[in-house]
Amino acid sequence: MTLKLDHIVVLGETLEEAVAHAEAAVGLPLVPGGTHERYGTHNHLVGLGDLYLEALAIDPGATPPTEARWFGMDRFVGPARLANWVCCVPDMDAAIRALPMAGRPVELSRGRLRWVMAVPEDGVLPFDGLFPALIQWLSPVPAGAILSASGTRLDRLDIIHPDAATLESLLAPHLEAPRVVFRTAPAPGLRAEMIGAGGQRRTLQ
Repeated sequence: MTLKLDHIVVLGETLEEAVAHAEAAVGLPLVPGGTHERYGTHNHLVGLGDLYLEALAIDPGATPPTEARWFGMDRFVGPARLANWVCCVPDMDAAIRALPMAGRPVELSRGRLRWVMAVPEDGVLPFDGLFPALIQWLSPVPAGAILSASGTRLDRLDIIHPDAATLESLLAPHLEAPRVVFRTAPAPGLRAEMIGAGGQRRTLQ
């Protein structure tokens, strides 16, 4: 069972805030994605080479869900920020057997896209939300492959946590993501280092 980096997620109290924060860091416009009826959220996207960036927020026009929203969004407050990373797995059942703390499998769809996501019962991923969300794409063409090439790519993703060593040891037997680096620090967070089309370096936190 392998985990491969699929996309990174910027959360905001509003989608406008999440998009503005992502665009300022990446230097590229995000395109509208769509809505996720089950969790009452909506998103915008931009391609980053072999993966993509998602700006995500609660949709104020959606019917509130009867269960906790994914990515701990019911508890999200403050400025927009890079808050989550998502890894693709080939077999969700096998992934959850190996990493049961990831949550329970939830089947989702949007337009032509179909996927299974591991979502904890309370919506909050372990390690202050820095445990990767797991996704298994059921569509022949996943979301990232639909996006146009932007010329900007992810060079490094730092997973920063007081107990980063424990998180790394949990994931190490399965993680195939050489750009992911675990760093121990008092305050948890994520930091993405990107390289633009002209070679300029950009940082997203």
